[in-house]
Amino acid sequence: MGQPARRTARRRRLGAALKEAREAASVTPDQAAQAIHGDKPKISRIETGRHRITRLEIDTLLNLYEVKDDKLREWLIALSAEGRKRMWWRQHSDVLQPEFKELLTLEADAKRIAAFQPQIIPGLLQTKAYAAAVIRASDVRLADDEVEFFANFRIERQAVFQKEDPPQYLCILTEGVLRQQVGGKRVMAEQLRHLVRVSRPPTTTIQVIPFEQGGYTGTNGAFVLYSYPDPLDLDVVQVEYLGGSLYLEEDRPVRKYQDAMDGLRTAALSSRQSMELISSIARDFEHE
Repeated sequence: MGQPARRTARRRRLGAALKEAREAASVTPDQAAQAIHGDKPKISRIETGRHRITRLEIDTLLNLYEVKDDKLREWLIALSAEGRKRMWWRQHSDVLQPEFKELLTLEADAKRIAAFQPQIIPGLLQTKAYAAAVIRASDVRLADDEVEFFANFRIERQAVFQKEDPPQYLCILTEGVLRQQVGGKRVMAEQLRHLVRVSRPPTTTIQVIPFEQGGYTGTNGAFVLYSYPDPLDLDVVQVEYLGGSLYLEEDRPVRKYQDAMDGLRTAALSSRQSMELISSIARDFEHE
C-alpha cells in the first residue's frame, strides 16, 4: 500500500471546505463515500487533506452537496488542481524533506511572496557560492557532492522568477545579514552585488533594516508570506524553527504576520537607500 498523500496548505483548505459543504448539505460521510465509490476513511482523508481528489470526484461531491455558487465551485476546483500537477522537483522527491516539499509547492504558484530574514539571505536570492557556504555550515556531515547538489537545487528554485507570470517578491533583510561573512569576504561581495542586480521593484524589492533603526516589530524570527490570486484566495505563512517549518493558514495568525510585515517595511530603508547600503558594504568587502 502506498504512503498517505502529503498534506499541503491547499489540500488542507480544500478538505476543510468540502467538509463544511457536506455538513451544510446534511450529507453523511458514508453517503459521500458511496457517491465516489470509496469508503468512509477515504472521505475522512480527503477532508483532513491527506488524500488527493480527482476532478471527477470533486465534481461528484459538489453536485451531491448541491453547491450552486459558481465562484465557490471555481475556488474548490482550483484548490484541487494542485494535487494533480507534476512539479519540476518531483524527480528529486526522495531526497527532499516533507517540509521542504511544502515550501516548493507554495512557491510554485504564489502571486506574491514576502520574506523577512534576520539571519541569512533567502534561498531565492542566493548565489551558488553563498548557498554552498550556508548548506555546508548547516550540516557539517554533508559530503561535498551533497553540498553541490543542494546548492544547485537552490539555484534551480530561482527559475520561479523566469515564469511567464512570475511572483512579486519582497524581501526584508537586517543589516547584520549583509555583514555576516558567510563563506568569506569574496563570497559576500559577490552575493551583495547579486542582490543589487536582481533588485527590480516592484517585481523584486529588497529592503534593509539598518543598525540605526534600533527596535522593530517582527523580532521573533524569520517568516515568509505566500499569497495567491483569485480564485484561490489563499494566504499561508511559513515560520522557521530549528529542524523544520510551521505553516499557518488560519485568518487570525496570518493577519498578525501581514501586520508584522507592514511594520518591517516601515522600519526598513527604501529600496533605493537599501541598494546604496548594500553596494557600500560590498565595496568594503572588496577592498579589505
